[in-house]
Amino acid sequence: MKCPRCSSVDDRVIDSRSVRDGEATRRRRECAECGYRFTTYEYVERSFPVVVKNDGRREPFDRKKLEKGIDRACEKRPVAAEDLHDLVDRIIARVTEEYTTEVTVKFIGEYVMELLHEVDQVAYVRFASVYRKFKDVSQFKEELDKLLKE
Repeated sequence: MKCPRCSSVDDRVIDSRSVRDGEATRRRRECAECGYRFTTYEYVERSFPVVVKNDGRREPFDRKKLEKGIDRACEKRPVAAEDLHDLVDRIIARVTEEYTTEVTVKFIGEYVMELLHEVDQVAYVRFASVYRKFKDVSQFKEELDKLLKE
């Protein structure tokens, strides 16, 4: 591992521990050249399916894009950052378990809405309004009426 201070590749691991319920390993390292201590994380690299858009285009699965959409829906809502991170992890786990080569944007969007519905109903409506491309207030009202009936 390259030292962030002096760029030497000679270091030793001081401490290792499992984090994120065994999904990653945190390692404390010390540079043999300058003595600088730094932390690295080791994750299992997953292969993600290609996302098939509504118009038929295909693009690589992008965790950051998923996080950004969910973050935007939950902006200024009482949803903990850890809960959002767990939500994204659940979505990715299901997508990678059920789809090996391709997944539709429809599946991802519907699953995001399902989970947001459980976490925060305002965030759910915000996400639904963008995902379903609400054109006017009547569509918001219809969605809210569904929520109120539950």
